[in-house]
Amino acid sequence: MGEHKTTTTTPTQKKIIEAMDKVSEKLIEFKKKNNSDLVVMQDGKIVRIKASSL
Repeated sequence: MGEHKTTTTTPTQKKIIEAMDKVSEKLIEFKKKNNSDLVVMQDGKIVRIKASSL
């Protein structure tokens, strides 16, 4: 029978995730302010997204 593993997030991992969220928010703000595109990967392809559309 298969064993079910539960994963827990350590306090350090939580801080890293929170920091990454903050960085992405600030990047979007910066790109909107400078009327720049965000370059992201979608479905294995590199695409540009207008920050103003977010």
